[in-house]
Amino acid sequence: MKKTIVGITVVGKDKEGVVAAFTNYVFQNKGNIEKVNQNVIKNLFGMYLEASFSTKIDIKKFDKGLQEIGKKLNMEVSVHHETNTEKNIAIFVTKESHCLEDLLDSYSKKDVKGKICVIVGTEKTLAPLAKKAKIPFVLVVDRDQEKAEEKLLDICKKYCIDLIVLARYMKILTPNFVWRYPNRIINIHPSLLPAFPGAMAYAQAYERGTKIVGVTAHYVTENLDQGPIIFQDSFNVNPDETLESMKKNGQRLEAQTLLKAVKMHLSGKLDVRWRKVHVKSK
Repeated sequence: MKKTIVGITVVGKDKEGVVAAFTNYVFQNKGNIEKVNQNVIKNLFGMYLEASFSTKIDIKKFDKGLQEIGKKLNMEVSVHHETNTEKNIAIFVTKESHCLEDLLDSYSKKDVKGKICVIVGTEKTLAPLAKKAKIPFVLVVDRDQEKAEEKLLDICKKYCIDLIVLARYMKILTPNFVWRYPNRIINIHPSLLPAFPGAMAYAQAYERGTKIVGVTAHYVTENLDQGPIIFQDSFNVNPDETLESMKKNGQRLEAQTLLKAVKMHLSGKLDVRWRKVHVKSK
C-alpha cells in the first residue's frame, strides 16, 4: 500500500507543549514523523510537520482532530495532503512581465501540470495579461504588509492554493505568511545566491565587475533570499556589457529558470531535506 503523506502547518503565539501535542497525535494515529521544522520569531511560533501513514487512515477524522488541538492551543492549523491531483497555483506579480509571460505561454500550451487559479498584483500593470489568459486578477495594494498578507491568505484559501509562484513579486513576505506554505512558494532571484541578495542584484554585479551573472530559483523561507536552491543558471558578461544589456539577458534567463523550477515542483520530482533540494530519481 502506498504511503499517505500529510503536511501539517501550525502558526500562532509561542507557548509550551505545542510540538508534543501534534507529534503525539500523529503517533496515536499510527503515523510516522518524516519531517519536523519549527521556529520562533518575535514570539510567533511556526512549525511544519510531515507525517506518513502506511495503513489506511480516515483523513476527515484525522483533520478534525488536528483542528481540535489547534483550537485548544489557540493555534492556526492547516493540513496539506500530497495527492496526484492537479495542483492549484497562484502567481504573485508587481510590474515586470517577463516571468509571467513565460508561465502563461507554457500554461496555454498545457506544459504546466497544474491550474493557474489566480494572479495577484501589487499594482494593475499586468492585469491585461491575466485578462487575456482568462485568469482572475486580484489587486492587493495595502502598504501595511500585515494587512496585505491577511488578504493574500484569504485569496489563497478561496482558491485552495497548493503552490505560490513569485514572478518578480517585489514585496517581502513575513514569517507569518511563509510558514503556512513551507516549500510551496517559489521565487526567482537575479543573482547566483548567496551572492548579491536583495532588490538591486544586477546593479551590484555590474558595479563589482563580475564576469558571470546568474539567476536562482529557490523556495522561500523567513530568511530573505536564503531558501533552499532549486535551480541556478548563468551567462558570461562581455567587457562592453552595459547594466541594461545585462538586465535584459538576465530577465530572459529568470523566466526560463523559474518555469523550469515550477514544472519540476508540479511533477513531484523535488524533495527538500536539510535545507537542500534533491531531485528524486523516480
